[in-house]
Amino acid sequence: MFDRLSALGRSALFWLAMILLGLALEGVALYYQYELGYGPCVLCVHIRLWLAGFILVALLGLLGHGSKPLRLLTLLLAFVTMVGMLERSWKTLGIERGWIEGSCSMESGLPPWFAPDQWWPTLFEIWEPCGYTPELPLGITMAEALVAFGGLMVLFTLAMLVAGLRRG
Repeated sequence: MFDRLSALGRSALFWLAMILLGLALEGVALYYQYELGYGPCVLCVHIRLWLAGFILVALLGLLGHGSKPLRLLTLLLAFVTMVGMLERSWKTLGIERGWIEGSCSMESGLPPWFAPDQWWPTLFEIWEPCGYTPELPLGITMAEALVAFGGLMVLFTLAMLVAGLRRG
């Protein structure tokens, strides 16, 4: 299994697929925002930022998939971005379900020198406070889907990282 995962990490097609997966998820978020009118909350924007980081990491992986040190770095960074996305998704689900008390402000909580909501408001502007996420097909909420996806991606990127460390 580790040999196959290691070979997958060396493949340019794998990294291209990760870029396309990230772009597809961002596309779904933008569809729900601009076509269906479900504006993002601060946690949703944080999730989008983690996902944008994942896309950038996957781009780096595509460019450097032939170099073992760079490949291991990108696998580690992919794992970190998915852990970050899972944590924000879990908090979103907790607020939606009432497991976590509190709500979100309309402030991003990011330092002034890092202002993606001002640089690219189409993608990163906060529209509303946290509290609920839209229902997706199959009757699950976006927060539930993000937790499931994030959990699977944490496990997958961890397995890819372990395979890369073991087999190269």
